[in-house]
Amino acid sequence: MPFFAYKARNARGELLQGVLEGPDSGGIADQLFSTGITPIEIVVTEKPGGNDANNWWSKLFEPKIRPMDVQLFSRQLYTLLKAGVPIMRGLAGLQESAINKSFASVIKDLRESLDAGRELSAAMRRHPKVFTSFYTSMVRVGEMTGRLDEVFLRLFDYLEFDRDMRQRIKTALRYPTFVVTALVVAMVVINLFVIPTFAKVYAGFKVELPFMTKILIGTSNFSVQYWPLLLAILVGVVISFKMYTATPGGKYQWDKTKLRIPIAGKIILKGTLARFARSFALSSKSGVPIVQGLNVMAQTVDNSYISSRIEQMRDGVERGESILRTAVTTGVFTPVVVQMIAVGEESGELDSLMDEIAEMYEREVDYELKTLSAQIEPILIVGLGIMTLVLALGVFLPVWDLGKAAMGH
Repeated sequence: MPFFAYKARNARGELLQGVLEGPDSGGIADQLFSTGITPIEIVVTEKPGGNDANNWWSKLFEPKIRPMDVQLFSRQLYTLLKAGVPIMRGLAGLQESAINKSFASVIKDLRESLDAGRELSAAMRRHPKVFTSFYTSMVRVGEMTGRLDEVFLRLFDYLEFDRDMRQRIKTALRYPTFVVTALVVAMVVINLFVIPTFAKVYAGFKVELPFMTKILIGTSNFSVQYWPLLLAILVGVVISFKMYTATPGGKYQWDKTKLRIPIAGKIILKGTLARFARSFALSSKSGVPIVQGLNVMAQTVDNSYISSRIEQMRDGVERGESILRTAVTTGVFTPVVVQMIAVGEESGELDSLMDEIAEMYEREVDYELKTLSAQIEPILIVGLGIMTLVLALGVFLPVWDLGKAAMGH
């Protein structure tokens, strides 16, 4: 997205200047108005420091800001605000003690923005890659309600839950990924190096080879002869897939397909819905109106398909429908969860029941992840067995036939 330099005045009439990233000048104006700042002039500009070669080089090697940095920052800010430390002093201390230099520069920018009269949520919105839209929206709610310290504690808990969920999924997928990669590498090595050696040996015997051996040798010859073309096709497919999934329609279709993948699909679905329920509970407890909360949550979930279903819920609630009715219409929640939503809506304790729904999904994900290896192992064993059988029949059957022929003579 392009960058825009702006001049604006805050509620006190002070002149503010800065650079923001956005789709167009209208989007920048909306961003400024939403934070109580009136724009005077908005013009397209270069990315800050974009022409500086040294700056580009230093950016290449600067440490990345991890979710853990934002999580610890949330916990530290909660502690400081709870103790009554002024936010400017608190941020100055966090900047000094920050281990990650990239994050220290972000905190420095937050301080400068606050110094220029911006609110903390508006200052955070300038760093969309560090603070998600959900994060900044929650901070904005904290500013409006005067419960910023509570919001930071809840954000810390939410980020801890989110990080734990992602980490467990990664850990569970490590073993199957390693086995599948090893199988693919083994197939490539056998095709390009092992079978050609056997083919030379068989060629010297001048005998009719079994059908399976002919297929293996034919596949191997094709791979050896056209491997640059095969590699180019593979790279082309990967790039095309990435470009397709980068488009809104492509991302939607892929995210929908992911949920149908055997074994992994249900884990992704339950993990996403756990995060949705947790963020719903958090925004509800913090006093965010349901329509606004659903709007933010639609941007929070990583899955475009689930996101569209949450937007469908939001539109239904806007029309005056109950949350229960909209949740049933989406078709992604299990009957047990729908029942809990009904009870929560009727009793007025939807936020606490949403927390329970999140915990339920979390337990289900935990169980699925623990049994993931047991579910995948049979598939891997069958795959390995088929590969071994093909190789045994194709490579060793001619040797067996030749041995029998030699014994017969």
